[in-house]
Amino acid sequence: MKMTTGQRWVLALTSLAGLMIVLDALVVTTAMHAIQLDLRASIGELEWTINAYNLSFAVLLMAGAALGDRYGRRRVLVAGLALFSAASAGCALAPNLGLLIAARTAQGIGAAAIMPVAVALLSAAFQPEQRTKALGLFAAATGLATLGGPLVGGAVVQGLAWQWIFWLNLPIGAVLIPLARTRLAESVGEARRLDFPGIVLVSSAAFGIVWGLIRGNESGWASPEVVSALLIGAVAAVGFVRWELRTTAPLIPMRFFASRAFSAGNAVGFLLAASIFSGAFFFAQFLQIVQQQGPLGAGLRLAPWTVTLFLVAPIAGKQVNRFGERPLVVTGLLMQAIGYGWIALTAGPDLSYAPMIAPFIISGVGVSMAIPAAQSAVLRAVPMPAVGAASGTYNTLRQLGGAFGIAVPAAVFAAVGGFASARAFSDGFAAAIATAAVLALLGAAIGLLIPAGAPNATEPVAAGPAGRPGAGMAASAAGDDRSGVQA
Repeated sequence: MKMTTGQRWVLALTSLAGLMIVLDALVVTTAMHAIQLDLRASIGELEWTINAYNLSFAVLLMAGAALGDRYGRRRVLVAGLALFSAASAGCALAPNLGLLIAARTAQGIGAAAIMPVAVALLSAAFQPEQRTKALGLFAAATGLATLGGPLVGGAVVQGLAWQWIFWLNLPIGAVLIPLARTRLAESVGEARRLDFPGIVLVSSAAFGIVWGLIRGNESGWASPEVVSALLIGAVAAVGFVRWELRTTAPLIPMRFFASRAFSAGNAVGFLLAASIFSGAFFFAQFLQIVQQQGPLGAGLRLAPWTVTLFLVAPIAGKQVNRFGERPLVVTGLLMQAIGYGWIALTAGPDLSYAPMIAPFIISGVGVSMAIPAAQSAVLRAVPMPAVGAASGTYNTLRQLGGAFGIAVPAAVFAAVGGFASARAFSDGFAAAIATAAVLALLGAAIGLLIPAGAPNATEPVAAGPAGRPGAGMAASAAGDDRSGVQA
């Protein structure tokens, strides 16, 4: 693929922006234990350091795409970078968990502005025959962040302090902002009305349900706080669906869910992300708290789980054309459940690292098989002009799945175990990972609803490394230049 100088700048700058967003979602995993010790955090407070980012990112992702279409993608990208950088400094300077969580929320808002317009700028800069390759290179860059996130986080925390995982974003932002202003051409899409009621309703639904799940063990599941939060979340969720069915400019096009492939693919993506994020949240802590590894050692020991992203996902993406999505989704999620179940059954204070390698690999291979197949099922279910909206819907639900995937197993962890001793943590860890295995099994069962058969060659198929925690969060803002391949 021969690129012009301008195209090289677009690819380089959007890829670096995407890498920063994905890296920041993952470097926190190996910093959890250090944050817990430094700020005396409970399991619920630790959850919010990740979920505050995931939720704000998820519910504003489609809004970020719409803002880029209306006001200019370069302008929104620069504003998102500025907000993300400022919020990163806020995270590093936070003296307590409350301010850290607030700053993580602001980071998620910035990420929701950056990621969709980065993909849209990239799509607009390349002709259709070049676009697939360009998006593949973008995916490879974010894949590097997926693979290197735990390692970078571990190295920084062990060599410096956990605050430096956020300080690192400032020089990146300082380079990206002026270059984006001078090297990227402005582009716009079809101006769309922002669905403010939809944003408010989906935010209320997600926040209420996650708050209730996180606070359930501490406040009591029958307490007014928890019951009210869950009730508000449920009512808001129902209200969101009703509103989206009525409005002329929906945040999430509900008509797509009439397709069995679209509904099943999105449900699988939700549960797949839930299972992945729960593993990312608990594995690094188990390696540090129970096996007494340092942050860097924990990051290195997660490599058998994360390296499959590069090795398996591209191959699996190509096999979708041959076998169809259903076999890859079902087999992949069954392997994910087997790997997690294996670890859950053997977890204990005396468990060494070596017995974890095989289940890490099995789980990683399974996830890498299921990711491109689930995404393909969603994109294949809609006509080509709607691929952008379908991709945005898939990514929104996947980010929400990540938040629920931390909240539900963490509630089980808090009910069974705790941080008091290696035995207490192991007990809670085993129960939490078993819960994550059940989520993967449920995803495999729903995967059976995906229609059988391979897609036609002309249909959009996702191929490439996408979908580890935070990876490949492409959005719905490519306008008339939308591509069927999601980075």
